[in-house]
Amino acid sequence: MNKIFSTATYKERRGRLKEIMGSGVLLFLGNEESSMNFKDNWYPFRQDSTFLYFFGLDMPGLTAVIDIDQDKEILFGDNLTTIETIWQGDHPPLSELAIIVGVEKTQSKSEITKFLASLSGRTIHFLPPYRPENLQKLAGWLNTSLHEISSLVSVDFIKAVVSLRSIKSEEEIREITKAVNISVSMHKKLMYGAKPGMKEYELLGLVTGKALAQGGNVSFPPIITINGQILHNHNYSNTLVEGKMLLGDFGAESAMHYAGDITRTIPVGSRFSDSQREIYQIVLNAYQAAVAALKPGVSFKDVHLLACRKLAEGLKDLGIMKGNLDEAVNQGAHALFFQCGLGHMMGMDVHDMEDLGEEYVGYTDELKRAVSLG
Repeated sequence: MNKIFSTATYKERRGRLKEIMGSGVLLFLGNEESSMNFKDNWYPFRQDSTFLYFFGLDMPGLTAVIDIDQDKEILFGDNLTTIETIWQGDHPPLSELAIIVGVEKTQSKSEITKFLASLSGRTIHFLPPYRPENLQKLAGWLNTSLHEISSLVSVDFIKAVVSLRSIKSEEEIREITKAVNISVSMHKKLMYGAKPGMKEYELLGLVTGKALAQGGNVSFPPIITINGQILHNHNYSNTLVEGKMLLGDFGAESAMHYAGDITRTIPVGSRFSDSQREIYQIVLNAYQAAVAALKPGVSFKDVHLLACRKLAEGLKDLGIMKGNLDEAVNQGAHALFFQCGLGHMMGMDVHDMEDLGEEYVGYTDELKRAVSLG
């Protein structure tokens, strides 16, 4: 059994979701096992984060339904067969697991098609599928084409989920803190372990092992490279060279799937060169200014623009940027050196809720309209 929060936590989350949505049927697709190179050699299983948030069960093959109007909550899934038990060991039946997360009714996976067909004429809300098998299931269950699924996604459902998952509870903050602390220890492992002559993949083994040893995993494929100018570089074959810079962009995911994500650049060897230190100091100054500005009531956009301005000031002092800095930042010239921006949402995904549509996460409707018009 995976680690979960209390029964009351999941019941309270679903209750708040039902209040926001008001009516209709909410359909939650859990993830399936995915084969790596033959059927029984699976990729590591990762449950859908929204499914985990509302139902807590970290196991493949589950679907859940909340019928708000009929006040029903149902988990669809199958117990292990005798053969599966031989390979995987004994598992509690789904009916027992459902009770732990506050759901009283379970049904077999084979019954989902008939159940959804019985809802003819009623509104069925579902979130954007990001896995092809879930896209195919939805098309079959709803008797529609694969191409039509994206137009049937419920924006109201997306916004309701985002409104709940955006505000972290104390127990979630503890999990995020745990993930960040493990991420810090991974980066220290890299900093102390990196030596000229090593291969990048040796460091990959060190930091991945650190995450696994804490009972979790990496929160995304680590980026460890001497070619940091390539943003998402997963080639680990380079040799560390004295005087080069080494970029580490990675983090840990806790056992409950809350993620950390830290990026740091260090010198290969014991010291920065003078020019490296100058650039590093510019970044550090911008970081410290942004942290000092963070407080309730302050717009994140304003903090982001402050960091951009500080970076531009430092780059102008070095002669790398020229002209009026306010105009340069307004026109986005700083983005040549600061492509990713100041940060992103944190939570159960390393970019929290990005699967729901980036335009719905972190924006009010008014700000989203302003961005689209701008």
